[in-house]
Amino acid sequence: MQRDPHLNNAALMARRRAALPSGLGQAHEIFVDRAEGAEVWDVEGRRYVDFAGGIAVLNTGHRHPKLVAAVQAQLGRLTHSCFQVLAYEPYVELAERLNAMAPGAFTKKSFFMTTGAEAVENAVKVARAYTRRQAVIAFGGGFHGRTMMGMALTGKVAPYKTGFGPFPAEIYHARFPCALHGVSVDDAIASVEAIFKYDVEPQRVAAIILEPVQGEGGFYIAPKEFAHRLRALCDQHGIVLIADEVQTGAGRTGTWLACEQWGVAPDVIAMAKSLAGGMPLSAIVGRAEIMDAAGAGGLGGTYAGNPLACAAALAVLDIFEQEKLLDRAQAVGERLTRGLQAIAAKHPAIGEVRAAGAMVAIELFVGGDHKKPAAELTVAIVKEAAKRGLILLSCGVYANVIRILVPLVATDAQLDEGLGIMAACFDTLA
Repeated sequence: MQRDPHLNNAALMARRRAALPSGLGQAHEIFVDRAEGAEVWDVEGRRYVDFAGGIAVLNTGHRHPKLVAAVQAQLGRLTHSCFQVLAYEPYVELAERLNAMAPGAFTKKSFFMTTGAEAVENAVKVARAYTRRQAVIAFGGGFHGRTMMGMALTGKVAPYKTGFGPFPAEIYHARFPCALHGVSVDDAIASVEAIFKYDVEPQRVAAIILEPVQGEGGFYIAPKEFAHRLRALCDQHGIVLIADEVQTGAGRTGTWLACEQWGVAPDVIAMAKSLAGGMPLSAIVGRAEIMDAAGAGGLGGTYAGNPLACAAALAVLDIFEQEKLLDRAQAVGERLTRGLQAIAAKHPAIGEVRAAGAMVAIELFVGGDHKKPAAELTVAIVKEAAKRGLILLSCGVYANVIRILVPLVATDAQLDEGLGIMAACFDTLA
């Protein structure tokens, strides 16, 4: 197909700046023309290896043929009816399958929304309806969305909360455990108990919400001990434990849900991102008695659980099973970790390589000093990688983390190509 010579990244960026608000960020000044698997091509015909995966949305890759076929088949039958008006079977089948897959030896129910923020908001809604309480405890560094409740729960001010307050009341933040930054599990639990002592009695707390691996916060992994102790606190005080699996869910960490690795089950789980392989869909899965607490009409949304998205999600579940993508997630994570550790051995700026399955990150420090986050180097590496044909993302409370969310269908050759580009970037800049 012949490309339009006037359609280039610079021209499109100029149009973008004129037409869109400046608050709508963009990691790379690149416009995508097409994509396949773990590769994308921009409007100028340049190829990139995609280590970003649409921010954890493309675990099954760009345009997986089985997903495309499922959406096309559904497109020929029904695109929208609003599930609360006229129901359709794929919605029910998807709920049944997710209920069966979620951890916990108890009866579960599910319903669907469109975005991750909506999933989080609705998880809080059902917790409040069930407990008849108001307060919610979240964690510093956590990210839970850009809606008003999502921002209130998010434990990072810039850029997500700056200028948008006031936020909903009765939201409190505890410390998230991170050995690298000197926060132990004991410290984190003590900070929750301090909230009970200084801010709100536990009898008024509806829920505690956390990410099994903090996404925007820097890919810090919640230790199993921490999950067990939070579970015990919630059981002691009648608090709903919510796992925000918007970024970790759908196989990214080597299990369908990261909380499966805890050994204890949350009461409610919020999912989105890779659930439908690029189609907008989120899910709230939880204990049946909690999910049933809201009154009739209290849950739902016009586009929620769109039939095209439900068909895509069912295809994603089939793809994971047929192509053994959970095993592949572990293999991808191991290969990336080995490669990044080899780079770190040459460059002290990499203070830590960490991974939960294929959710992999490196944290950068000036001269290897863990008290000096290297935000400028992080930006430079991400930009240089794009010039060399690799799409990366940064994150972290200190903006010094490079995260990898490559599609699980990426070949070993593509993984090695991306690692080679990262090595060259560090050799040039670090």
